[in-house]
Amino acid sequence: MMLSETLLPEFDQEMASTRKTIERVPDDLLDWQAHPKSMSLRNITTHLANIPTWAVHGISRDSLDVAPGGVAMRPDPVGSTREALDIFDRNAAEARAAIAGADDAKLAETWTLMHNGQKLFTLPKSVVLRNFVLNHIIHHRAQLGVFLRLNDVAVPSVYGPSADENPFTG
Repeated sequence: MMLSETLLPEFDQEMASTRKTIERVPDDLLDWQAHPKSMSLRNITTHLANIPTWAVHGISRDSLDVAPGGVAMRPDPVGSTREALDIFDRNAAEARAAIAGADDAKLAETWTLMHNGQKLFTLPKSVVLRNFVLNHIIHHRAQLGVFLRLNDVAVPSVYGPSADENPFTG
């Protein structure tokens, strides 16, 4: 079995859970922030919608400079939850196709992340998929879940029942 075949079931599960969580973001709360140092709901939702692009970058390129010429690459903030879902769906489908098309040799190649021409790290592409796509999306999805809870928005079940979606309680 190829490595990509072992990654895809987990990828599919995490993308489905992330989509469920993004669906809960109310448009009228997009500018809400838990703290001045926290991302707004708009920014975290935009970020979640775009994290799957790292799978495409990580597989199709040998490196990525996230601040070429000193200017940070940033996607345009989403205007609505519907827009975030459309972006997420497109990016997740492209990421899935990239993973499905990558053989073990491709995933063993190294990938370098740079900032303004300076190398931050070099890792095997398979590790980039686990750390900078899957673990990264899980981390920010959990943040979004906390932000939803703070706004009394029902948090979806992810790895088991949530306090809002628990069939075992009354």
